[in-house]
Amino acid sequence: MARVKLDLPSAFPFSTLIEVGIGHINYGGHLGNDSALTLVHEARLRFLKSLGFTELNIGGRGIILADAVVVFKAEAFWGETLIAEVASADFNKYGCDLFYRFRKQADDKEVLHAKTGVLFFDYTTRKPASVPAPFLSALGMQESPQ
Repeated sequence: MARVKLDLPSAFPFSTLIEVGIGHINYGGHLGNDSALTLVHEARLRFLKSLGFTELNIGGRGIILADAVVVFKAEAFWGETLIAEVASADFNKYGCDLFYRFRKQADDKEVLHAKTGVLFFDYTTRKPASVPAPFLSALGMQESPQ
């Protein structure tokens, strides 16, 4: 069986602590695959908040997720605190990829890697929009992607 491979960026400029809640646990007693995306969503919201944005207002634009990849590295259990890290890369005219790395705070063991493809969206016109300049500026980028 072919496995999904996900190459992560070398640096993650944002990190936050997220506790694995009882609602994240599946019948196997560990973090469920569906809940992994819930943790990714929480990390993304905190990342955007740290830049002064929300998912519905990034320089007047919102975002839509175009794709998602989750690669499990180890189990995580109820009550464990994870270090969630976020980085942005692979910009194009209408979006970018956000990369995530989750590690256990207790022993630094990697739990999961993830990527979400983000498409900037004008909810008024219901059409894709270019990457907002305030987002690029908040990331320390000067030029608009091609």
